[in-house]
Amino acid sequence: MSHNGLKIEIERREDTVHLDSITLESGKVLNNVSLRYERVGNKDLPVVLICHALTGNHVTVGTSEEPGWWNGFIGYDAPVDLNHYQVITFNILGGCGGSTGPASPLNEELNYRLTFPFVSVRDMVTAQHQALEKLGINKVRAVIGGSLGGMQVLEWGVLFPNFMDQLFVLAATPSLSDYGIAFNRIGIHAIEQDPRWDEGNYVKSSDVKGFEVARMVGLVSYRSPSLFTKRFSREEKEIEADEFPYYQVESYLRYQGEKITKRFDPNSYLYLLYAMNGHDLGRGRGGIEKAANIIEAEVIGLGFTGDLLYPPKDIKSFIDLTSRGYFHKIETAFGHDGFLVEYEKWGPIIRGHLAERIPN
Repeated sequence: MSHNGLKIEIERREDTVHLDSITLESGKVLNNVSLRYERVGNKDLPVVLICHALTGNHVTVGTSEEPGWWNGFIGYDAPVDLNHYQVITFNILGGCGGSTGPASPLNEELNYRLTFPFVSVRDMVTAQHQALEKLGINKVRAVIGGSLGGMQVLEWGVLFPNFMDQLFVLAATPSLSDYGIAFNRIGIHAIEQDPRWDEGNYVKSSDVKGFEVARMVGLVSYRSPSLFTKRFSREEKEIEADEFPYYQVESYLRYQGEKITKRFDPNSYLYLLYAMNGHDLGRGRGGIEKAANIIEAEVIGLGFTGDLLYPPKDIKSFIDLTSRGYFHKIETAFGHDGFLVEYEKWGPIIRGHLAERIPN
């Protein structure tokens, strides 16, 4: 990482917060909860909390050898500037990156698997809030996240309205559309109907071919049709002794499907899809408009053109309900995945809004 022309190492730590218990939205109590996290930057600076998306994890910055998923967006002189902030990211409750989830041990002999309780987006945020308090952090400068991470950001604003100054909601809406639920249902069905899933008792993630299908379906919904066309252009891929046509785009999807099984747990994937489907900011709060009125922080929403799952117009409609809201539409061919790339297009927007709060 360079800083003012000099290459310097970012102060970085990975660790785990242990919570005795957490009461879930369902009323069930989950005991002995662990949340894995990454913390980068000077601990004396204000905290920016990052919330990750579906198959993300707590490693946003990472190392030079293994960069994190938002490396470049966070760093010295980056949009989230470590000259002014420290950054914390938790692996979410229900995930499989070191936090308690379906793949975690239930006892000395068994993992939770499907005995793990349903975890809502609100539960994820409640767990992170307890973890931050245990770290001695009672307020953060901002909360930033995209997709499932953006859903968490919105819940932060309603559950703990005095905990932050700003909320940055990227490619996310207060509830998932029926169109988005439909795509998730295909993924859920592919996993649950795979006999090798074995009611969640598979031996290895790679055994669950339905998991590969679920990932392929997801990828198709994350990118725009124009991007697929530009990248692959109906280029054929030669397969020896195969009389049927086979294309590079098919090879790409199969590769990505196989790749996810090497780093993610199918049961966690199911739980998080169900959490996304069930998320509704207005549930039990009198509707989305009343929920929006609870938010006290400034809300900055970013919508990405071609996003099939979280259309920019729906994000803007919600931002218009907030008392201090700003909406930005980002032109991109990447569709929903726009929040993971092309920082030069939208990073300055984040930097600008954050800078408004930097003390002179």
